[in-house]
Amino acid sequence: MLHLSGRIAAAACALVVGSGAGIAAAASIGGPLNLADEGMFFVNGKPATSRHPGVSPAGPVPPGTVTVNQMYVHYRIPANRTSAIPIVLVHGGGLSGMSYETTPDGREGWATYFARKGHAVYVVDTPGRGRSGFNATAINEARAEGSVSGLPASVLMVTAELAWPLFRFGPSRGTAYSDTQFPVEAFPAFASQGVPFAEAMLEGGGMGTAPQALAALLDDIGPAIVMVHSLAGPFADAVVGLRPTLVKAVVNIEGAQSVVPTDPQIAAYKGVPVLELFGDHLDAPVFTGQPRYEARKAVVERINRLEGGRANLVRLPDVGLKGNSHMMMQDRNNLQVADFILGWIADKVR
Repeated sequence: MLHLSGRIAAAACALVVGSGAGIAAAASIGGPLNLADEGMFFVNGKPATSRHPGVSPAGPVPPGTVTVNQMYVHYRIPANRTSAIPIVLVHGGGLSGMSYETTPDGREGWATYFARKGHAVYVVDTPGRGRSGFNATAINEARAEGSVSGLPASVLMVTAELAWPLFRFGPSRGTAYSDTQFPVEAFPAFASQGVPFAEAMLEGGGMGTAPQALAALLDDIGPAIVMVHSLAGPFADAVVGLRPTLVKAVVNIEGAQSVVPTDPQIAAYKGVPVLELFGDHLDAPVFTGQPRYEARKAVVERINRLEGGRANLVRLPDVGLKGNSHMMMQDRNNLQVADFILGWIADKVR
């Protein structure tokens, strides 16, 4: 299979993405991108029996087998690959892999930029999000049997009114911080990226499915750097615990601390370089600000108490990058932030 990192060289054929596609398209990805390979696949799909698959135009579908817990993966392998270590990009809550593909105002995203800089890049939609699908059995069952007992308590959708302060674009919808790096004029395009938290329809939810899917991806592609964002923060702790020899480093971008890592998960970080990265305006009265920073700081301290602990906690203003939002991969200075991450990787990851 072409996406297996050890077999790329044998199968490589140069693909130039962006050339001849017009000025607007070229600008959106930073110009022509020379790839050895690009493709998509799924990992971690499991068969499950659905008692209520739904109703087709021909009538009710009898019980049968469906696939659940699958994770969609889009990979890009650069022709000028300068690093043997790929980067896996994992989106945050209410979002999909689109977070890394491009910015709301049409600039280059990290997925192509990291490939441009010589890394193989794997962008995922975690189970239940985007192109990964979800299990609709409970919805069909509720309709058929007139009972909502099997439905999840909530399938959250992030509203504009919630996203604006929570993602620290500004204190309230339509009011931006004076120095914000987020392209607030393109907020409608950002809002279109939002997807429901449909992992609630999967047994175990996000924590019960995403870490296992990421572990399956590492089993497939080999050792990699795992980059997580926001709600996916605990996924990194879990996948390090599941596959410590396959995680070459973790970049945790404003990671949530809704699930405190266990002592065995912390122990698995021994020797694994970790970058915990935070943006600006952490004093905003939202849980993605100072409370989350302090929670991840406690994790960093636990890791560094290990012999061989290698965790770094960085606020972007402290390294000269100011005004960054919770969506730093889409901010106006997103490529400067990417260069900081790449510099850290070059210095810490072997």
